[in-house]
Amino acid sequence: MRTLLLIVLLQACLFSIAQDRCASADYAEAMKASSPLEAHRVAEAEKFLQKGSGASTTNARTIAPNLVVKIPVVVHVIYKNAAENISDAQVKSQIEALNRDFRKKNSDTLNTPERFRSLAADIQIEFYLATTDPNGRATSGIVRKQTSITNFYNNDKIKSSAQGGDEAWDSKSYLNIWVGKLISGAGYSSTPGSDPSKDGVVINSSAFGTINVSGYYNMGRTATHEIGHWLGLKHIWGDAQCGDDGVSDTPPQSWYTQQCPSGFRSSCNNGDLGDMYMNYMDYTADACMNLFTAGQRARMRATFSEGGPRESLLQSKGAKEPWATESALPEGTAKHSIYPNPAKDELNVSLGAEWVGKTISVINMNGTIVQSVQVKSVAQKLNISTLKAGMYFIKGEGLSEKFIKL
Repeated sequence: MRTLLLIVLLQACLFSIAQDRCASADYAEAMKASSPLEAHRVAEAEKFLQKGSGASTTNARTIAPNLVVKIPVVVHVIYKNAAENISDAQVKSQIEALNRDFRKKNSDTLNTPERFRSLAADIQIEFYLATTDPNGRATSGIVRKQTSITNFYNNDKIKSSAQGGDEAWDSKSYLNIWVGKLISGAGYSSTPGSDPSKDGVVINSSAFGTINVSGYYNMGRTATHEIGHWLGLKHIWGDAQCGDDGVSDTPPQSWYTQQCPSGFRSSCNNGDLGDMYMNYMDYTADACMNLFTAGQRARMRATFSEGGPRESLLQSKGAKEPWATESALPEGTAKHSIYPNPAKDELNVSLGAEWVGKTISVINMNGTIVQSVQVKSVAQKLNISTLKAGMYFIKGEGLSEKFIKL
């Protein structure tokens, strides 16, 4: 009995450690179990990828082999305090890391073992912060929302303003990345075919970008790994002992690899090739990951083929020039305004340029400050979804406006 208990505890411990890297497999299974429609859509997407990523692609019209796919990204920064409100520079460092890894421009390709170097591939996919929002207005591609939530789980609440997060932008045109404080795990991702309103990647703020991060996940490769899932890749061990990841040139592997191993490892009768633990789809530390394979490239790029689950991104409106402009205020009107009023989840505060960098506060009828925000833009958005219904005031130096929370 004692031996059995020790085995159970050891398995639980290993599972907990593994969850520090990625919760995507469990998330995907939970989503499929919760919705027959979700399960069907994901299964259909998987069938498409199996047909479209092999040596023969007669069942799918593939994209041009040398086409560089450019994906507009919107980063939703969900923060409770100033420390969690990561900087624009940190966001941009993550975009740079993604382009480094997906374009095989990482200097640590030198660490790829000789036996795998001929398999390592430039995926020819690049990522850019969106320049146009879903309404055609100019954007930085970064959305910031303050929340009252201390920790998020892999249950998608971070994707809902009513639950302290922020809704996805149209997933047919954008890769949505949510960054926030997760209770456990470095990140998780939806898979091709998932519910469009929840489609995207969630990354723990402690593992996002290459600035102000430390530990095993300090090179931006949690996002590289999760976006691999978003583009149809499975974990290299196929989420089962000696499982199948759907890619022919990744050797079978018994299980995930942790921390930063070195030397030759072999499992599942993979012979002279051995384990490819330095693949981005294993669980190794960022410093020990350094390649995607040609087979993984084919599978990811197949998502953009005609009829594929990511095809619409090739015509994304997020990469187009803005076609809408904010209406200017008539002469003689106040330099600041709030709308809509009354409001339920989000309030827009229109301010002059002199307000950028200053702080505004939301104050209840008792005079208590319930939210303070440093102004980042002349069109500042406030998340008021967690406030109780009633009257509130927005105040700052020379500013006093009231609004009704529904």
